[in-house]
Amino acid sequence: MEQDVNIKITDREGVMHEVLAPTDMAMNLMELVRSYELADEGTIGVCGGMAMCASCQCYVKTEHNLPDMTDDEDAMLAEAFDVQDNSRLGCQIQITHELEGLEIELAPES
Repeated sequence: MEQDVNIKITDREGVMHEVLAPTDMAMNLMELVRSYELADEGTIGVCGGMAMCASCQCYVKTEHNLPDMTDDEDAMLAEAFDVQDNSRLGCQIQITHELEGLEIELAPES
C-alpha cells in the first residue's frame, strides 16, 4: 500500500510546491510545511501544534473530506487575521490517505 500522498502547497510568496506527504508518521499539515521548509523558521507552528497561535493557518483550495473543526480550532480562527471561509489550522489536520490531491495555500504571516 502506498504510504505517501501528493499535496500541493502554495507558500506565502505564491510559489506552489508539490510534495509527498507520509501517511505512516502521524504528521499534520503544519509539520509537513516545516519539514519541507516552506515557511521561514519561527513563522509557522509557533505554539507547537496546540491550536493556540494560528501561525499555521491555511486556505483549503480543494474539496476534501477533512476532519471536523474542533472547538479549540474554531475559537483560534475566530481571533486570527486574514481568515476566510476555507481557513483551517494545519496543525489540526493529520496526514491520511484521504488527503491525496489536497491543495492548500498558507495564510499571510500576521
